[in-house]
Order: sequence, then structure tokens, then C-alpha cells
Amino acid sequence: MLRPMEGVRILEVAQFTFVPAAGAVLADWGADVIKVEHAETGDAQRGLSQLMGMPVGDGSFAPLMEHPNRGKRSIGLALEKAEALEVLHELIRTSDVFLTNFLPGARRRLGIELEDVRKINPDIIYVRGTGFGSHGPDRDKGGYDSTAFWARGGSAMGTTPVEFDGLCSMPAGAYGDSIGGMTIAGGIAGALFARERTGETSVVDVSLLSVGAWANALSVGFALLAGGPLPRRTSSNAAQTNPLVGNYRAADGRWLVLAMLQPGRYWPEFCRHIEREDLIKDERFASVEKLMANAPAASEIIREVLATRTLAEWTTRFAGMEGQWAAAQDPWEVSQDPALRANGFIAEVTDVEGQRHELVANPVQFDQKPVRIERAPQFAEHTDEILRGLGKSDEELIDLKVTGAVT
Repeated sequence: MLRPMEGVRILEVAQFTFVPAAGAVLADWGADVIKVEHAETGDAQRGLSQLMGMPVGDGSFAPLMEHPNRGKRSIGLALEKAEALEVLHELIRTSDVFLTNFLPGARRRLGIELEDVRKINPDIIYVRGTGFGSHGPDRDKGGYDSTAFWARGGSAMGTTPVEFDGLCSMPAGAYGDSIGGMTIAGGIAGALFARERTGETSVVDVSLLSVGAWANALSVGFALLAGGPLPRRTSSNAAQTNPLVGNYRAADGRWLVLAMLQPGRYWPEFCRHIEREDLIKDERFASVEKLMANAPAASEIIREVLATRTLAEWTTRFAGMEGQWAAAQDPWEVSQDPALRANGFIAEVTDVEGQRHELVANPVQFDQKPVRIERAPQFAEHTDEILRGLGKSDEELIDLKVTGAVT
């Protein structure tokens, strides 16, 4: 299996999911990712017990930590101590990428700003994950994906119907963080490629806000073209001019999502699969122009027909249908999706106790081969190994631990 990042060392001084998720992807791709954690508390995310009403994990295996940290090595460093900072500097000298999501004030206080790191290793690629960017009035402000990506980036308003008395929440924990982490991983890959080609290093910046805006780029673009706010969407489940685009409820309450963007092409086939061939010759729908003009009437017929059978029945009846559709799945169904499993995107991982679990693999494959993933490190699990790799003797290692510089 191709592991394109083999031989690349990533030094990660970050916590939670947004930036660490990028390190996890790079570890999947073969990079040696060293995760620096606080010598006493570790990654602050280790202290969370619940996320969106769900426990973060069971025993030594916690998806909240495994997802953004699999495949890494962990070292506990008290960066406020001079001895620990010396160790960090040694790691910087031997790394290709420095990856952080610490706020500017913390970076300055710990001596890990761009100029600090570049003094030690001029060739290192410096990567910042931020809430709102490295410039502007909010450059010093922290943000989570619920605030910067979801709310401020437009997704919260974009998913909330105008008549809904409330605001739609993110559909999953670390939703924007995971998307943002994948974005950062791509940026790092591009920077490494450019350095290999030109010899020039670079600074990579990705913010949760910019990722959120990118996710909503079409709506933002339409608003810019209109020169003002767009009309708020309603909870109408079908498109106004295409009855084959929309959400329809089955008899068991499950939802079918139709996305047949060429109604003239797919209408006859769809009518046959729902056993309403009479609709093909119905004068109201006899041409694509008439079908689009009478879309509300066609949508109402589809709504009534699809409400007569369960999702399982429609799944059977739609087998082999060319038109695009899907069932709205919950997280368990996603985990069992036959396409994901056939392509290796639900991957097995063995925890520290030897128990087997499964996680979602990152969405990139090389040469059509599923990625192999390794478990996330326990807190400071690799401190001794990493220090010995720097040439530290047992006596030096003990001294560092006695001073509290390392865990």
C-alpha cells in the first residue's frame, strides 16, 4: 500500500480535533506524527466525558481521541519549563512540519511563533489552524466548529427552515473540525510538494471560518451576485420545478432523497419503478417542459405513492434504477453501509488492550487500497522512545522527569 508521507515528520503542538485531525490523516498516509501534550493534563480533549450527549468512549478506547489522533506518538512536555523547551527545539530541528492550533498569545508565551520555530529550523513548514484567520479583528480569538464553522460560516442558517422556531445544530460532534482537518492535511501535502520541487518552504493557514465559508461557497456566491441576503429556505421537501429532486417520506417514516437533475431523462424510468406508468403519458407531464411547469402536481403524486410502502420495499423496487436517490441514514446505518465497507472506509483498529474496534477511515485512498490505521497513543506513551531517539541517555531522561519537564 502506498504511504506517500513515509519519511516525513510532523511535530504537532495542538489539542482537541480541528488541527489534530490533520495529523491523523498524515499518520494514515505514513508520516511520523509526534503529538506534544501537556506534561500533566495532556490534550484537553482527554478530559471530556461526553460529547453531544454521548459518552466519549469505553475504557482505553475513546473514539473522541482515536479519530483525530490515530497513528501518532505522544510525548508529555511542560513547555513552560526551559528543559522541556530544549527538547521541543530538538524535535523542531528534526521535523518537516510544525502543526499547531494554539492561540497567538500562547504561541508567544511558549516561544513557538513562526519566527521562533524558523530560527531553529529555517526549512520547516509552519502550519496554523485558527478560528478566524491570522489577520483581522478576530485573529486572537479562539473558536470551535460550532461557532466558527457552523454558525458564523453559514451552515446553521442554511440548514434551518424559516418557519422553524430554533436553530439547527451540527449533525455530529467535531463535524467542522473533521472537514477542516482534512483541508489542513491537503494544504500540508501541497506545501511539502512545493518544497520538494522548489526548495522553498511556506506557511499554511486554515481557519474554521474559511472552511465553513468554502462549504457554503455556492450560497455565498449567489448572495454576492444578488448584492444582498438570499430568501430563507422553507421546509418544502421538493424542488419547485423538478419533482425528482427532494425529500419524500416512506410508509415507515423513513426518508428517501431524490436527486435526479435531468427530469426528462429519468421520469419514464422512475414512473415504471413506482408502478405508475400512466404518468408517463399523462398530458401534464408529457414533456420535460410540461413536467417542470407542473412540478407541484407531480411532486404531490410522488409524495402519495412513496408514502404507501416502507423504505425497505422501495429499496428493493429501486434496485437497478439509473436515477439517483438515497435513503437518509443514521450513524449506525452509515457504519454498515455496504459501499463504505466494500471500499474499506470502515477500518479496523486494535486498542492498547488488544481489543478490536472500527473507525471511519479518511476519505482518500491510493491505488484503490484501503488504509491501515493504528490506534491513538495513550497519554505520553512514547516519551521515553522519542527522547531516546534524540540521543538522550537514561540519566538525562530521569533528570528531565525529576524536574517535571517531561512525563
